[in-house]
Amino acid sequence: MKKIVIASLVSSIFAIPAIAAEQADIVVIGAGGAGLSAAVTAHDLGKKVVVLEKMAYLGGNTNRAAGGLNAAESKPQAKLGIKDTIESHFNDTMKGGKNLNNPDLVRVLTTNAAASVDFINGLGGDLNDVGMMAGASQKRSHRPTGGGFVGAEVVKTLVNASKQRNIDIRTMAKAEELVVKDGRVVGVKYKQRGKAEQTINAKAVIIAAGGFSANQELVTKINPKLKGFATTNHSGATGDGIVLGQKIGADTVDMNQIQTHPTVVPGKGEMITEAVRGNGAILVNKDGKRFINELQTRDVVSAAELQQPGKVGYLLFDQDVRKSLKAIESYIKSGLVTEGKTLDELASKLKINATNLKATMSTYAKDQAAKKDSQFGRADMPRPLTTAPYYAVEVTPAVHHTMGGLKINTSAQVIDTNGKIIPGLYAAGEVTGGVHGANRLGGNAMADITTFGRIAGKNAAAE
Repeated sequence: MKKIVIASLVSSIFAIPAIAAEQADIVVIGAGGAGLSAAVTAHDLGKKVVVLEKMAYLGGNTNRAAGGLNAAESKPQAKLGIKDTIESHFNDTMKGGKNLNNPDLVRVLTTNAAASVDFINGLGGDLNDVGMMAGASQKRSHRPTGGGFVGAEVVKTLVNASKQRNIDIRTMAKAEELVVKDGRVVGVKYKQRGKAEQTINAKAVIIAAGGFSANQELVTKINPKLKGFATTNHSGATGDGIVLGQKIGADTVDMNQIQTHPTVVPGKGEMITEAVRGNGAILVNKDGKRFINELQTRDVVSAAELQQPGKVGYLLFDQDVRKSLKAIESYIKSGLVTEGKTLDELASKLKINATNLKATMSTYAKDQAAKKDSQFGRADMPRPLTTAPYYAVEVTPAVHHTMGGLKINTSAQVIDTNGKIIPGLYAAGEVTGGVHGANRLGGNAMADITTFGRIAGKNAAAE
């Protein structure tokens, strides 16, 4: 496959005198979930860590993660009586990725994800609620009690842990170049706003700078059909870390695999967590009819939505679902949700066919009672959706996750275009490729960033 090289970013205009190099054991590029997991892990192994974050705030895309952190055979699952296996998580992940995934990486992910839940909870976090996500055969998506947003909880926990440890985190600090000596990565050159270019010498570097979903030019170059699509990502998700690796010969994998998320509010880029569907919500079209098994994988649901009138769907749920998931309250407060005391009122507000909608809901309730979805074969139907009032959110697909990136091995070491390890260089999170294959399951990103972040931190510390 022809490799895709991302265009380099704007270079400095004015020459500024260099500043003497600093020294650290490990430099982490990116302060999202992967980078902070790596930093905390390496620090606790006795290493001096410096974290460089190009944005003014910490957390990156992890701040926007809503659903949960997938893990099997975890302590919270056991406490809730949920029977699950690592093998099932592995099989679901491979199936969801259409078997394009690197099975060795998936095995590492699924084997170590429960320890990642322990890692966050051990730092004072709350990942004790467990729910269902699309593409999963069991409830394994770990989130805050009551079903709150997982990303905010993980970022808060990792930032607090970093502050308690006095880890050196520098914001508005953009990594410009990896320093290589005798084939080994030995540092990073970076620029911080208002300062001259600086160098930090290090024994190892971890790239955790995220994906490129916000780089519309690159996304469109790879897949012209995505031209004009909104993104759920923050503005800094432009693929900088991939550029850094490619400049020194790092290989990439699955760069053409770009995922859309099916439940994003048109014109706003606000993603509605998959947990809403997992807790019972259904999707209907402008005709008031269901058109898909709502718990199919994201690519399948997105494709089905684009076949509907106006290329949109309506995520529909009742008061019972609202009570089951704390995250819904934020959508209501933000004005994203339409409410109706009856189905007729809701249909009128949405300007959809009321007769069809009531027939759809009646059929679903009967199927739910019979524990068999006669229309689309949805296996998990936790609620009959008969408790008024009723709610709906208009949704459409948006670019959500880039499955491709730097090629790594099971130790999170970066691999070059000759298939060799690049000494001193590690990577974790969405900046890497191979874990998710052709389609990422909801909840697996959080598992990926914390698990491979911890692995990168541990192995970089061993250097």
